[in-house]
Amino acid sequence: MPTELEELVEFLHHGNTQIRQIAAENLVGYTTAQPSLFKYNQLEPIKDLKMLIKDYPPIAKNALTMLVNLSEDSEVLGCLMEDDPFMESLLKRVTDPKEKNADLVCMLVANLAKSPNITKLLTLSRTVPKTLSTSPFAIDQLLDCFVKGATGTYNADANYDYLSYPVADLAKHEEGRVHFLTPREADANIVPLTKLIVFTEHGSTIRRRGVANTIKNICFHIPAHERLLANEGDETDSGAGIGLLPYILLPLMGSEEYDDDDTEGMLDEVQLLPPDKARESQNDIIITHLETLLLLTTTRQGRDRLRAIKVYPIVRELHLHSDDPEVREACDRLVQVIMRDEEGEGKEMPKLEELPDDDDQIVEIA
Repeated sequence: MPTELEELVEFLHHGNTQIRQIAAENLVGYTTAQPSLFKYNQLEPIKDLKMLIKDYPPIAKNALTMLVNLSEDSEVLGCLMEDDPFMESLLKRVTDPKEKNADLVCMLVANLAKSPNITKLLTLSRTVPKTLSTSPFAIDQLLDCFVKGATGTYNADANYDYLSYPVADLAKHEEGRVHFLTPREADANIVPLTKLIVFTEHGSTIRRRGVANTIKNICFHIPAHERLLANEGDETDSGAGIGLLPYILLPLMGSEEYDDDDTEGMLDEVQLLPPDKARESQNDIIITHLETLLLLTTTRQGRDRLRAIKVYPIVRELHLHSDDPEVREACDRLVQVIMRDEEGEGKEMPKLEELPDDDDQIVEIA
């Protein structure tokens, strides 16, 4: 015999709209308090929720909220990801400029990206929303939503910030990294990564975090390091330079002043910063950028490039102005690589723990 709650769950597919709405409203809390309830009768409630996202807006909103909470479960995740028509229904809502629940849908897509099957977005072709994109591919359309969402020019009810999370997860896959580094013929030959890197200092923490992790994951693709390190538009053996470095370094910098020895060779974009320049406020994002720089030291060319543009003084100042032990540790790891001798070469440069004490703050490595 079904329990009272199981009977309530069955009302999700009731023919009366008001009853469906009451059931949805009352069940939201159980998605976190008792998620196993929604596996009743071979995931029948999940199948109902997939249908309810097409229901009236208040019901659809509750259904999406429940699916966001429940999609952490691997069995539920599999049920959602194996349903291609369901994925298309989500994409239709994300790309609809009048969809009021678009950000909730983005949150659900972000959770679905934990499945390796999310790579289907790289090749999935669908109708082109004329006011949004020129590309028939789902991933390109999602990136266009993300870009336009930053200024609210596509959907007044959505900022699309959470789309940065599935993009970061896609960049964990080799085919995803290659996609984001390849000019898109259907999108005026734009390299997708260049659409993302401009948001490393955006006002949204969610957007900054997702973009930072996307960049880091892409930097695991070592053959692309030459292009990533080169100035934007400069020709390299592997294609046009992407000019990634300013977008990683600027979030690490505050309004500190550097002496002439430090600034000689620094990128133009990171010099003469305004007196109100603020450093990234989230320590986890700072650490992600430091780890990205560390990945870029994988090759000798990368290490030489970071030395030439004076990354060391920037990391030194970050270390001096941070009281977070994990940030300091990440600074130290990077310094150990970029300031050490290459085999058979000259005097080793100072490590962070060897720097003289600052007048106002003692330098310590946790």
